[in-house]
Amino acid sequence: MKRPNRQSAFTLLEIMLVVSIIVILLGVAISRIGDPGGMVKSEVAVKSDIQGITSQLRLYESINGFLPTTEQGLQALVTQPSTEPRPTRWYQLFKKVPKDPYGSNYIYLCPGRRNPNGFDLYSAGPDRKPDTADDNWGE
Repeated sequence: MKRPNRQSAFTLLEIMLVVSIIVILLGVAISRIGDPGGMVKSEVAVKSDIQGITSQLRLYESINGFLPTTEQGLQALVTQPSTEPRPTRWYQLFKKVPKDPYGSNYIYLCPGRRNPNGFDLYSAGPDRKPDTADDNWGE
C-alpha cells in the first residue's frame, strides 16, 4: 500500500497572516521612533529660506546702498521703513515677513555679531529662543 505523496507547504492565508503581523510590528516601531525625516525637512527649509531672504537683502542693498537696520528688520522688505535710514527707491520684496519652519520670525541683526561688516540671519530653532545651542544659521 502506497501512501499518497503529500507535500507540506504554507497556504496563502498563512503567508498573508505573517506578512500582516510584520507590517503591524514595523508600523508600531516606526511610530515609536518619531519623525526623523521631519527634522531634516526643517533643516533644509531653514537653509532655503535663509538663502532666499539673503538674496532679497542683497537686492535691497544694491537698490538703496545700505541694508535695513536691526530695528527696521526684515519688515523693511515688506513695508517701506519710516525710520532712518529711509530708502529713496523702495520696492516691496516680500508680501509678508517670512517665518521659520517652527513658526517664529527669523532673527536679523545688522550689523551682525557674527558678521560685524554685514548682517546675521538665523532661525532660533525648535526651542524658539535665540542664542541657544539649537539656533540654525542655514549652514
